[in-house]
Amino acid sequence: MTEAVPAELWPDLLTLWDYHRMRHEPRRTDIGIGLGGHDIGVARCAADLYRNGLFPRIVFTGANAPTTIERFPRGEAVHFREEAVKLGVPGEAILLETRATNTGENIAFTRELLAELGIEVRSVTLISRPYQERRAYATCRRLWPEVEVVCASQPVSLAEYLRAIGDADRVINMIVGDTQRIIEYPGRGFAIPQEVPTEVLAAYRRLVAAGYTRRLIG
Repeated sequence: MTEAVPAELWPDLLTLWDYHRMRHEPRRTDIGIGLGGHDIGVARCAADLYRNGLFPRIVFTGANAPTTIERFPRGEAVHFREEAVKLGVPGEAILLETRATNTGENIAFTRELLAELGIEVRSVTLISRPYQERRAYATCRRLWPEVEVVCASQPVSLAEYLRAIGDADRVINMIVGDTQRIIEYPGRGFAIPQEVPTEVLAAYRRLVAAGYTRRLIG
């Protein structure tokens, strides 16, 4: 699958991939939150962390986006739950939030659900796609500032991830789009600011110039 990425763009793509991964050390938290999307690996990562005793419950959150309706017709959270149960997570340890259509709603609606159920949360593990970690962190710190946040995703390389997803063009567009959101969302009140190193900004601009613009916001 790496052959689908132009060789001259590979270093820039790696720069963004490395930037978005927070590299938090796993530690025990009050709950795991699996963020919906096109990558069933989120559910697998959540199941692994649960089996390792890092949290007592998982919330899978996500309705559908145009890019996931065909893959997960019953909703992202529902399919993620089914995958986690197959991997040994007890059904009673999983909560579902089935309305969210973006990362902000994932966080806000999960927070509402837990409050409604009377579940006290002081720390969370956010489980996401590897290149979504930084945006998930920045979003949660903005919308739920009182909780401690640990980010997690499958421990795979960029090449392994591209092979697993099987659609390099989609992944590159998503990584470029997430980078733009790190830059733009603090000004819109959606996330806390994150430092964007010069080399990251340059790599992002070159990938935009190369035509990876499908996930950019106006």
